[in-house]
Amino acid sequence: MPRVIVIGLDCLTPQLVFDAYRDWLPNLGALAEQGFAAKLLSSAPPITVPAWACMTCGVDPGMLGVYGFHDRADHSSDRRQLASSAHAGEPLWEILTRHGLRSRLIGVPQTYPPRPMAGVMVAGIPAPDDAPCVYPRELAGEVAAITGGYRADVERFRTNDLGAVRRDVYDMTARRFALARAWLTRDDWDFFMLVEMGPDRMQHAFWRFAAPDHPDYAPGHPHEHVIRDYYVALDHEVGALLALARDNDVVLVVSDHGARTLRGGIAFNDWLIAQGHLALRRRPDAPAPLSPDMVDWPRTVAWAEGGYVGRVYLNVRGREPQGMLAPERASAFAAELARDICAIPGADGRVLATRAYSPDQIYRAGRGVPPDLTVYFDDLALRAMGSVGHARIYVPRNVTGPDGANHAEHGIIIMRDGRGARRAPANATLYDVAPTVLDRLGLPIPPAMIGRAY
Repeated sequence: MPRVIVIGLDCLTPQLVFDAYRDWLPNLGALAEQGFAAKLLSSAPPITVPAWACMTCGVDPGMLGVYGFHDRADHSSDRRQLASSAHAGEPLWEILTRHGLRSRLIGVPQTYPPRPMAGVMVAGIPAPDDAPCVYPRELAGEVAAITGGYRADVERFRTNDLGAVRRDVYDMTARRFALARAWLTRDDWDFFMLVEMGPDRMQHAFWRFAAPDHPDYAPGHPHEHVIRDYYVALDHEVGALLALARDNDVVLVVSDHGARTLRGGIAFNDWLIAQGHLALRRRPDAPAPLSPDMVDWPRTVAWAEGGYVGRVYLNVRGREPQGMLAPERASAFAAELARDICAIPGADGRVLATRAYSPDQIYRAGRGVPPDLTVYFDDLALRAMGSVGHARIYVPRNVTGPDGANHAEHGIIIMRDGRGARRAPANATLYDVAPTVLDRLGLPIPPAMIGRAY
């Protein structure tokens, strides 16, 4: 039986891998020529959390009960920690454990704290910096010795200190792949997976210098080729890793989402205030995060959270502690609100390509507390700003720090499985990865998984 290797590269972007940088990436190119390469549709929303958990469990965010980095614990204002136990899915390595197979995992998001499994793991983000992230714990010394000190992530990537971002990302990547090379040569595993966060961090920091369609792009800028050069370095790391693989190993290179140019944002809560849907007890003198104590809840029917996408929550009577909206009106109001949101014009008055989804439009279940609406402003060219107190609804810059990129809905998949070059599957999604891994390992695909094996 062949082994399976999954190399996850967070936010690796199809238009760069398959087009702009294609000639610079010989190892990824050779891998694609030996199998296939395709765009890979992400989860909704296309965010690291929940996308990697969706990929490794083969189910959508509603089935997991995870919708982003900052989920509601219940219908109050309480939040929950996005630990490995926070979702309802069964990841690949736990399925493999049940079947007597062993795994080695490095940096897979939402695996902290590590849960018992057959194999070894270094947990991925989000995790406290000083937390015990290695399973079994007695291997922590080995991981430290191999890496010189493992780095799960870079501390800051939305900063004007771009030199520090670049140094830290390269350092993080080198340490992670050093561990991957050491572990790949062991013969005690059937499934191997690593996830590298570097592409995401580099693109948020340097996209505006590299993308000709970005408003700040200037040809010849000293940072113009920083992303390209990092992709080249990643390609080299992938090549060095694959040189250690066996000829019959099945190899997948995947990303959870892509990137695209960010052109600003919509002050979402300020818009809700202007529409009469959100009332504040006090309005800040300058833009500030919306906190529960700022809201006049008995006069509020909807509020929003910002980020790569917008998340709208209704203040429903009998569901929220100070609910105002009648339950029988909630569905119709959400539909009306979605239409109004999609009609918000751009700064120049043009019609935006905005989409607003109710949970039943994008999820097969609704575990936990899903947003009542999930909003993609202008096909993700605009972020949702959750802060309040902006002078205008349209905000030209990201308010959480310098950032030139938003997430895009498609990542990539490149697969080599010994079956030779072939046509890429149509309409590939990240939900297909888990069934494909199980299929290649000769295991049954659980009926709850919503993807297909290639």
